[in-house]
Amino acid sequence: MKMATLQLYTKGASVWIPHADTVWVSAQLLQNYKPDDDYVLLQLSGGEEVRYPLVAPSDLPPLANPDISEGESDLTALSFLHEPAILHNLRVRFLDYSSIYTYCGIVLVALNPYDELPIYGEEVIDAYSGQDVADMEPHIFSVAENAYRTMIREDKNQSIIVSGESGSGKTVSAKFTMRYFAVVGGAAQQTSVEDKVLASNPIMEAIGNAKTIRNDNSSRFGKYIEIGFGRKGDIIGANMSTYLLEKSRVVFQAAAERNYHIFYQLCASRQLPEMRSLKLATPEHFRYTNQGGDANIGTDDVMEMERTRNAFTILGMLPNQQMELFRILAAVLHLGNVMIQGSGRSSDRSYIDADDSSLAIFSKLLGVEAAHMAHWLCHRKLALAGDTLVKPMTSQEAAEARDALAKHIYEQTFKWTVHRLNSALRSQAGRAKTFIGVLDIYGFETFERNSFEQFCINYANEKLQQQFNRHVFHLEQEEYEREELTWSRIEFSDNQQCIHLIEGPLGLLDLLDEECRMPKGSDDSWVQKLYDQHLANRGHPHFRKPRMSNSAFIILHFADAVQYECGGFLDKNRDTVFEELVNILRASQSDLVVELFQQQGKGPSMANGSVHVGRRAHREHKLTVGFQFRQSLQMLMDTLNSTTPHYVRCIKPNDLKEPFMFDPKRTVQQLRACGVLETIRISAAGFPSRWTYEEFFIRYRVLLRMSQCREEARVACRQALPHLIPDSDQYVFGKTKVFFRAGQVALLERLRAEKLRTAAVILQSWVRGWLTRIHYDRILTAIVTMQRYWRGALARRMGETLRYTRAALLIQKTYRMLVDRHMFLLVRQAAITIQAFVRGMLTRRYYRQLLVERAVTLLQARVRGWSARRTFTRFRAAVVIAQCCVRRKAARRELLKLKTEARSVERYRELNKGMEVKLMQLQMRADQEARESAALKESLRAEREVAAAEVTALRAKIEKLEARQKNAAPTPALFSIVSQEVELEKRRAEEKAAQEHLQLTKEVETLQREKASLSREVEHLLARMLQQEQAQEALVQKAVSEATAAVRAELDEEKRKHQGLLREFTRLEQRYDNLSELSQLTEDTRGLRRNDSIFNWEPPSPSPQSLTPLSLSPFPSTFPSPEEVRRVSVTSPTADGRFTEWSSDTLMEQLMDKMGLTNEAKLEGEDLASAYDAVRVANKLLENQLLSQRSQWEEEVERLKVQLIRVSSGSSTHQQELLAARDQECATLRKDLRNTVTFRRLITQVFPSAFSTESPSSPQQKSPTVAGLLECRRRDESKLIKNLITDVRADVGATLSPGLAANVVFLCVRQADRRGDQSGASSLCRAAVASMKTALKKHNNDSDMTALWLKNVSLLHDLLTQHSTEQTHDSEDLLTLTFDVKDLRHSLSELRIQAYQQLVSITEKRLQNIIVAALLESEDIPAGLGRRAGPEPDDASVTRVLKELTALHAAMSRQALHVALMECAFHQLAHFMAAVALNNLLLRKDVCCCSRGIHIRLNVSQLEDWLRSRRLQTEGAVSSLAPLIQAAQLLQVGKNSPADAQALVQACSALNSQQIVKILSNYTPHGDFDERVSLNFIRMVQGLLKERVDAQPRQLFLDVKRVFPVTFPNEKPPSVRADQLTIPDSLKISFLRRV
Repeated sequence: MKMATLQLYTKGASVWIPHADTVWVSAQLLQNYKPDDDYVLLQLSGGEEVRYPLVAPSDLPPLANPDISEGESDLTALSFLHEPAILHNLRVRFLDYSSIYTYCGIVLVALNPYDELPIYGEEVIDAYSGQDVADMEPHIFSVAENAYRTMIREDKNQSIIVSGESGSGKTVSAKFTMRYFAVVGGAAQQTSVEDKVLASNPIMEAIGNAKTIRNDNSSRFGKYIEIGFGRKGDIIGANMSTYLLEKSRVVFQAAAERNYHIFYQLCASRQLPEMRSLKLATPEHFRYTNQGGDANIGTDDVMEMERTRNAFTILGMLPNQQMELFRILAAVLHLGNVMIQGSGRSSDRSYIDADDSSLAIFSKLLGVEAAHMAHWLCHRKLALAGDTLVKPMTSQEAAEARDALAKHIYEQTFKWTVHRLNSALRSQAGRAKTFIGVLDIYGFETFERNSFEQFCINYANEKLQQQFNRHVFHLEQEEYEREELTWSRIEFSDNQQCIHLIEGPLGLLDLLDEECRMPKGSDDSWVQKLYDQHLANRGHPHFRKPRMSNSAFIILHFADAVQYECGGFLDKNRDTVFEELVNILRASQSDLVVELFQQQGKGPSMANGSVHVGRRAHREHKLTVGFQFRQSLQMLMDTLNSTTPHYVRCIKPNDLKEPFMFDPKRTVQQLRACGVLETIRISAAGFPSRWTYEEFFIRYRVLLRMSQCREEARVACRQALPHLIPDSDQYVFGKTKVFFRAGQVALLERLRAEKLRTAAVILQSWVRGWLTRIHYDRILTAIVTMQRYWRGALARRMGETLRYTRAALLIQKTYRMLVDRHMFLLVRQAAITIQAFVRGMLTRRYYRQLLVERAVTLLQARVRGWSARRTFTRFRAAVVIAQCCVRRKAARRELLKLKTEARSVERYRELNKGMEVKLMQLQMRADQEARESAALKESLRAEREVAAAEVTALRAKIEKLEARQKNAAPTPALFSIVSQEVELEKRRAEEKAAQEHLQLTKEVETLQREKASLSREVEHLLARMLQQEQAQEALVQKAVSEATAAVRAELDEEKRKHQGLLREFTRLEQRYDNLSELSQLTEDTRGLRRNDSIFNWEPPSPSPQSLTPLSLSPFPSTFPSPEEVRRVSVTSPTADGRFTEWSSDTLMEQLMDKMGLTNEAKLEGEDLASAYDAVRVANKLLENQLLSQRSQWEEEVERLKVQLIRVSSGSSTHQQELLAARDQECATLRKDLRNTVTFRRLITQVFPSAFSTESPSSPQQKSPTVAGLLECRRRDESKLIKNLITDVRADVGATLSPGLAANVVFLCVRQADRRGDQSGASSLCRAAVASMKTALKKHNNDSDMTALWLKNVSLLHDLLTQHSTEQTHDSEDLLTLTFDVKDLRHSLSELRIQAYQQLVSITEKRLQNIIVAALLESEDIPAGLGRRAGPEPDDASVTRVLKELTALHAAMSRQALHVALMECAFHQLAHFMAAVALNNLLLRKDVCCCSRGIHIRLNVSQLEDWLRSRRLQTEGAVSSLAPLIQAAQLLQVGKNSPADAQALVQACSALNSQQIVKILSNYTPHGDFDERVSLNFIRMVQGLLKERVDAQPRQLFLDVKRVFPVTFPNEKPPSVRADQLTIPDSLKISFLRRV
């Protein structure tokens, strides 16, 4: 041991000593070590003191690394490289940091967490893609990224070797590696190559994985997948090779183990209709699946079967082929249940019952003869001297032959499946330029009983370990040569001797193959040959013989000594299958079975070794399994040696499969076995610690005694190191780095700590003196202050006396002033009042004079008006008489016309006769009820009269009685007696009343007291009730608010899911379009024609059923074109114009020809100009239209009759509703009939002279219209869509007013709907929606055009909503559309969400590659914060980000989009930027420092200022940046004391516990006074975080693809007229006509 290292064994130093349970335990030295000491006194972590014996200095316990190396991400960066340091570092990272990955030089050590971790999402892939892996946290993706970038950069093949024992996570690591390649190297043209690569995993897991004691999903074969890449780095194909399938598992499983997963998946899916023909049952029913006991592993085998079948489908295997494969696998299960029975005297024969159901099912599934199979399972052929002999087999031999056949069938099926996978994964675009191979190979295995499989596995690991050792040594040598160091050769353990023992001449495999060729070879004779060959003379150093066994041998592997039992070696190496059984399978009726067993004659496979049957019947395989495995392993090693390897070592931390449980014994055992410790030993033999000159200068600047300039770092290091480390052999200088031997960094750390401690003592002395002086100054200041306050009190007392005197004088002065002011105001008010009265009198006098003058003028005007009106009345009477004569003649003509029309609609009235009868019946019923009501009223009136008469009679009787009583006068005596009695009664009544009054008074007082008490109780109860009501109201309000918040959250979540589905639908639709274009391009190359007008969408012409009567008119085809009739351009300033003249003769002839009128009906000459003939033509057209709709009306009437009959037994109310509905239908039909007469209005407009006898100069009659619309002919619709939407360029779109296209389309649609062409309006609207969708796809990378079409789609949606039938309108301009716009509104709603998502996605794509550089790496200080204002850099800085955001904001503002929509968009972008930046920060150690945190905070503050300057912070855009802001603050705050921990936890409310711990563990000091975060502080923070109620999600990374729901505001669009639109000539839509 070096003297410099011995100096570190001082009091207080930490060391490691062996321990029985934890392998190594930490201890602390209690005294300094001296070279002549026999022991060292140590104190364990529990406080116990022990003596550690020493024989020599080399027996000293290993030193512990300094705190700066605690939790180091690369084991080779540790100061002391030994086993306890590595084990402790892995434990700290695994348990305290929850980091399962750690670098060990070029090796990635991966500990299986036995838990689902959120570190494999696409956001993590994006974070690692294109990054320098040296700056990132260890991850399986970092190895994949390094391999991918090395392949692209050096144009050299790569390989990733994943190894480890069963259950360590090899398959999962390989799966995530292939997933990374599939995402990063996505295939060109969006094909499905990467999907096929990923789909191979569930298939191989189903047929090659099984449950073992150590792992529920253990790979029982090795595989090497070569993923081919094209010239652009995209995946174009893949190829898979397999090694040593464990065939014995098909027929035998140990306790608590399972067969291959595919068998249990088939049994679980037995109830499916397509699986019933397989005749399967539960796994316990079959011998090949019930040997291990409980078959449940916690997964749903039905779902796994569905995944397997989906994977087969992705790889192109048809369902019938899948069922063929499943039939073969099911047949293997039934073959295991075939019962073989012994017969004969000594049971030397065997037979199978003819009624064996399992054999029958097996034969039926494979399509073979059951009798032949039963015969050859129990017999075999022997060739003796040219003769063939059939020999019966015992039941044991027949059972072995049956199991051998089952293994052989499964092996052939496995090989065929791999072949099909390779065919599906084969490149279709030529040969791959380079490839990356992923090797998922079994690790070193040692069990209580090791057989042939473990021998082959450990042999493969010996070869891989040799290649690994040589590669590690080669890299170390390259590093020293690159730095131009003078170094001596490093010795490393080469296991060539062990490999030579296995594969060399007369090695174990050679002797095994030789014994297999012997006629009577056996396992015992083979192991005896091994003893004779390798134990003779001095013996082989890696071969041993067990003491207590003669049928086993021991091989000293690089990881451990393994004892192999030789029983079964020869049988497994031969892998015997008789030719007769194979021939039966070759004659199968199943094509797949024939294909399986015909392939084996084409030569041996290098994967697992297939059978090769000789010519003779009893001849066994020529190529043994060991020979084939050695050949395939050698080919694998040649492939690996030709590539650049990358190593992943998977470690199983415990055998209980508990999440985040660390077993040191098992971990150390695997570290020794997988070669990690050998890597450390090779690194420790040289210079394991290495620092760049700049890093060394920054860290140890306090130890340097010269200039502190960073530019002179190399010179400073070269001059200072000889003084710090006297032994020059402990360090060496390279070109860019300084190298140290093990332990020297710890020595430098101790010197640095002492230097800092001395400086701290000096600083403390100065600070204490400064504090004492401050204390003295404070006392002196306090004394002076007290004196000043006392003197001030005396001065304030004097001042108070002076203020009282001054106040008295002020009061007197003010009072006198108020008295004088009051008198002055009274005098002034009187003067003003007198003036007002005088001025009012003068004004009224002048006003009366004006009234007189006005009355005179008015009288004169009235007289003159009366004279003028009398003259006008006489003239008008004369005109009216003339007009009456003219109108009488016109009315007679109109009467003839109306009579003709009445005859044409007579049939229609007959059809509606039933309705009129029904109405008459209802009227009669109403009349009857009215009569009954009148009768009841009459009876009621009579009864009232009788009652009045009785009342009158009673009143008369009462009056008579009263009069009679008055007439009877009393006598005096009687009167006195009566008066005395009255007085007596009166006194008694008064006495009684007094007593009752007294009693009542008492009762009233009692009641008042009770009332008062009750009132108090009522008030108390009311107060309590009020409080309870308030509390209940508060609870109800709280519950309502919570429920509202929950409903809103649920609604937002549904919106987010819906919009996410829309985004996925858009992506799939785009992918479909890409594939369609690719397919079309392929067809074009084959000579097919292609329609280039993919964007020139022409709306389909409406069907005849959708045409209205007006659209059926023949006039559009016979009238002159609008260019000939009236040329009114929508771009012209005026719409005034008139029709030109044309020949009406030709027009009427064409019209009559189209209506089918005969020659007799045609008119001649001048009669065609008369109104009578025009009306006749119109009536004929009307008759034709009515006849064409006759059938439809009859069907409608029949339907109404059926409804009336159906509900005839119902309630009268329901019948009345149906009658009202029928009346409404009839009214609608009449309205339609009246609408058909509008054709007459068209003729009136065309022939104004036909219906008027006035002169041509008379004003033309116009039909009432809604002005301000646009009219587009049906044949111009495609042209309108093309010029207005599809072919609009970006430069033209920038000049258009917001929503122009939507306004134009809507005005055309409204005009078409107004004139009755509902189908045309609907088709035009749908064509516009489809074209807008096409335009969005066309401009999917242009934010300006996307914002343009987002505005148009939103505006068109709002216009249709405003004019839909669901809205109520008061204005004539807001008449509803007559056709159904519900589907159109839904399509537009979906389309505007897609447009919004596309607009945000465009900006996200532009920001994707600059976010990390701008927010995390940019160090630009904005103007006003210490840097001169000037041009800022635009390359990957915050300025670049702000430019992109400004461009988006300008595009949305230019289109006048709603502010709420802009807030939602920038909220989404803010979350995206924060998520990408924070995810990268969590994975990169180089940005986790204080200085970088300051820059991050400054960069984010610029984003905040930008958002606030544009008032976009209300929707949560700024709050989305909170996680990144708090992460930056976390890097800046102190991280030492408990108060720091408490403040840190309170401040980081937007970060969850995992993110906080991750940032603290990644914190990297940059500077002299910056230190790593201690493990104790991290544990303290973790304890505080457990107490915190964490509202943040528990995942480590933010979801980059999270979609916030967007809600479009319901705003009422302004009414637009055609004359208000400014349409540029560049659109070329002048063919539109203003209406």
